[in-house]
Amino acid sequence: VSAGNGCGHTLLTPHSGTLSSKNYPGTYPNHTMCCWRLQAPPGTSLLLAFGDVDLEPSEHCAHSSLLLADPQTGTAYGPYCRNSVPSAPLLVTNSSTVTVLFNSTSHHSGRGLLLSYATSQHPGTHYTQEHVSPDPPLTMCFSVYCPAGCKDIHGDIWGNPSQGYRDTSVLCKAAVHAGVIADELGGQVTLSREKGITLYESAFANGLRSKRGSLSEKRLVFHKVCCLLSPACDDVLEVVAFNASSWWHEVDVLGQDRAWVAERAALSTAGHSWAAEPGTEAAWLELDLGTRRNVTGIITKGSSEQHNYYVTSYHVSSSRDGKNWRPYRGSSGQEDKVFEGNADSQGEVFNAFIPPVVARYIR
Repeated sequence: VSAGNGCGHTLLTPHSGTLSSKNYPGTYPNHTMCCWRLQAPPGTSLLLAFGDVDLEPSEHCAHSSLLLADPQTGTAYGPYCRNSVPSAPLLVTNSSTVTVLFNSTSHHSGRGLLLSYATSQHPGTHYTQEHVSPDPPLTMCFSVYCPAGCKDIHGDIWGNPSQGYRDTSVLCKAAVHAGVIADELGGQVTLSREKGITLYESAFANGLRSKRGSLSEKRLVFHKVCCLLSPACDDVLEVVAFNASSWWHEVDVLGQDRAWVAERAALSTAGHSWAAEPGTEAAWLELDLGTRRNVTGIITKGSSEQHNYYVTSYHVSSSRDGKNWRPYRGSSGQEDKVFEGNADSQGEVFNAFIPPVVARYIR
């Protein structure tokens, strides 16, 4: 629960979350306050990570301050400001309830604060990347727990799911882009720090746009199932048959017939792709995988530069028998998920299914 006029980006869930002051990382406003009450499940304890505490200094932090209180044990932490910072970046409590209080008076500078938390069941945070052993002699896997709400956290990412990410990228934000966790839930992330590459290409994936970045010594590579890449980790599923609600029979300027049939929907198809008959409402494309498979995501691309068509958003349904269909609702489970598609006809856009879909047919 959060209350007050000084609250910034906040996402609180039972097992993890992120909170920040208003305008972060811009200067926080004068004469504001925010109180966050963090409540973890009974039997667990809270771990808090201080990502950034930059409050204008004052004696005893009297003007602007961050104060944490554990009502179960009567323990207080702080007050903190720029001249009185936490002694360690990670605070381990013995309580399932913590109150976080931020207030400001008149001041001139300061980014404010950024904190994240997780429970003792899921130790690790956005900032774990700063504490892993740097520059290992061999490619090395490690695992961290990313809180919910990483998508909107301040910071940049460079790279894409297929090539990996520049090691200066915000780790958990990159994990959302890579599709290994859902932003609404957070979760455990397995990755390796490998040799860097010359150029990191920009990509739009899972609602985030990464940047195009230059050479780095190391890069972050996320793994969905196992630590060392193998066909089991990033397998491209074979489609044995395509079907569609309709397709477009186009007559071009030379009077030639061009059929935009369902079979042309495969990602590697050169030239024109599949398109529904113009004016069709609720058009669908159906993929038959031949047998029940574990489907972890989908890549979409527009037709081509010559034929400038693309899908901007879509729903997904799945079926095990081709008769009974279930709409995909994602991690929230409340409403049918709308996936963000393409913004042009050239780029590929990746969207992850979290949780995965077990089905033979996908629409």
